[in-house]
Amino acid sequence: MRIVVAVKYVPDIQSDRAFVDGRVERTSDDGTLNELDEHALEAALRIVEALPEDERAASEVVALTVAGEDADSALRKAFQLGVDRGVRVSDDAIAGSDYFGTARVLAAAVRALGADAPVDLVITGMAALDGLGSVVPVLLAAELDLPQLAIAGDLQVDAAARTATVTRELGHVTEVLEAPLPAVVSVTDHANDPRFPNFKLIMAARSKKVEAWSLADLDVDPATVGDAGARTRVVSAAPRPEKPEVELVVDKGEGGKALAEYLIRNELV
Repeated sequence: MRIVVAVKYVPDIQSDRAFVDGRVERTSDDGTLNELDEHALEAALRIVEALPEDERAASEVVALTVAGEDADSALRKAFQLGVDRGVRVSDDAIAGSDYFGTARVLAAAVRALGADAPVDLVITGMAALDGLGSVVPVLLAAELDLPQLAIAGDLQVDAAARTATVTRELGHVTEVLEAPLPAVVSVTDHANDPRFPNFKLIMAARSKKVEAWSLADLDVDPATVGDAGARTRVVSAAPRPEKPEVELVVDKGEGGKALAEYLIRNELV
């Protein structure tokens, strides 16, 4: 079983963010592995661990990202969790890519990995916390021309039958979907509880090599990605408004009236 997990290096969501020339400002000191991608990594590792010993020994989990060198820290976190291989696609021409451009580069990297040995499954998180677009998994499946199972709250893979089955909750409806492998699956934060790194893997992660690929390695035309190939544009951005000061009302018998007036004054009813 060979599984590719697409991961992203994102800014800390608790830090102050800004747009510069229509792009999110990113600094090397506050980035981290996208938290939702840890569930995708966990799903891949559990699939491999459930295989018979001989198949497990021949299996591989690859963490794949499209980013600059700063993203190596995210791949090292993936190594600490038990991933076998880390690949980073970096190229100046990728800067400014939208969801479509990102999916194009990821798909090219998956195909390149598949040239060595078939890729059985591509797993992603449900969204990246810096953009929350949630569309890259679907676009990636379209680029690869593979079936896609999105927003999975549970993922089961039958290696012998070559199928992936997911369960997902949509409002008051529970869906169970099945697709043949290879396929693209995105998992939610309800799919599992990500493991904690153990000391042995933390030490081993320090010496593991991150493979760096360029667009030329993937035979991707630079004009189809980055600013040049973007289908979307950021036309304006404004700082997040400051929170108003807290209004404290001491209830001396008319607290209910004060609350009602507040709700009416702020058009909350």
